[in-house]
Amino acid sequence: MLKILDDKNKMLRTVCEEVKKPYSAEDFSTLKEMVGFLSLSQDPEYAEKNHLQAGIGLAAPQIGLAKRMFAIYLTENDVLYKYGLINPTILRTSLKQAYMSGGEGCLSVKEKHLGLVMRYYKVVMAGYDVFEQKDITITAYGYLAIALQHEFDHLNGVLYYDHIDKKDPLKVSLGAVEI
Repeated sequence: MLKILDDKNKMLRTVCEEVKKPYSAEDFSTLKEMVGFLSLSQDPEYAEKNHLQAGIGLAAPQIGLAKRMFAIYLTENDVLYKYGLINPTILRTSLKQAYMSGGEGCLSVKEKHLGLVMRYYKVVMAGYDVFEQKDITITAYGYLAIALQHEFDHLNGVLYYDHIDKKDPLKVSLGAVEI
């Protein structure tokens, strides 16, 4: 079982190192284990029995690795998105913004941080996916785009609550879409 570090740990504020090629079997295994963890965390019985918070994304620094890699496991509109990305990069974003109406959460953040996080509604991200075993490009909108940006932030030592407007936590950017 993976141990998730909390946001008081310095590792969560670390800018992660790019993973060198050739990628290792250990990196592949770690990402597959991270996706497995996310899948199990979404099983209500398993999660309750093992005291797990449900998660849809997990970045390497959250498990103590300063590597540019993260996992996503989420279902949206009956489509399962499962990625184990190495060295992800954001290629393009929309001007339009989006936010989650209830705010964001994080497996590493135990305290509640009231506020809205403005993200790009659309993001185009590239990286090596361990499941497809090749470089891929993902064009994501809405919830998936928010999840990808949240995990990408972890690779740069940024936590979701860093984006909350301190003076007006519930401020919504002009034209932003509620997810």
